[in-house]
Amino acid sequence: QLESDEKAAITSIWDKVDLEKVGGETLGRLLIVYPWTQRFFDKFGNLSSATAIMGNPRIRAHGKKVLTSLGLAVQ
Repeated sequence: QLESDEKAAITSIWDKVDLEKVGGETLGRLLIVYPWTQRFFDKFGNLSSATAIMGNPRIRAHGKKVLTSLGLAVQ
């Protein structure tokens, strides 16, 4: 369990994170660097190239969803 001051520090930093941008970039990089992970995201549409992956709105939305959930876990 986190102490209250640790939670406050994490929350203050987390509030500054652009969840859609960072989440999308993180998931996109995962799919590019580890292409075998793409099989878990076959319903996300075109994942044929790095450009397609990084420009995919479903990737950005899912990345945001993951980071939002992670942020809720901190609270």
